[in-house]
Amino acid sequence: QVQLVESGGGLVQPGGSLRLSCAASGFTLDYYAIGWVRQAPGKEREGVSCINNNDGSTYYTDSVKGRFTISSDNAKNTVYLQMNSLKPEDTAVYYCAGTKYPLNSDYAMGRAACLNYRYLEVWGQGTLVTVSS
Repeated sequence: QVQLVESGGGLVQPGGSLRLSCAASGFTLDYYAIGWVRQAPGKEREGVSCINNNDGSTYYTDSVKGRFTISSDNAKNTVYLQMNSLKPEDTAVYYCAGTKYPLNSDYAMGRAACLNYRYLEVWGQGTLVTVSS
C-alpha cells in the first residue's frame, strides 16, 4: 500500500517554528520528487517546497524562501519541512505529495514542475498549521 502520512502541524505564534514530517510507506523515496503543498480557505492551492530525490535539488516558492527548508532522510523514508519565522499567512492545511513514478533522465522535474502540485499524484491527508497570536 503506497501511502504518505503527514504529522507535526499545530498552533504556533507568529515568528515561531514548526517541523512537518512526511513518512512514506509502500515505496522508498529514492529517485522520487516529494513536495509540500498548502491549502488555505479562499486561496489557491500552492506548492510551497519540493525536493527532487533523484538529484537532490530543492525548490521553494518565493514567499517562503529563507524561512522554510525541505530535506529528506532516506534511512527513515521521511521528508521534512522545517518552517521558521512563521507568519499568519502561512496558516493552511499542509499536504505532502509525491510523484507516482521514480524520476530519471527521461522523466525529470525542475523547479516549475516540482512546485506544480498537479504533477504530484500520491497525496497524504494533510496536517493543519495555524499561525496566530
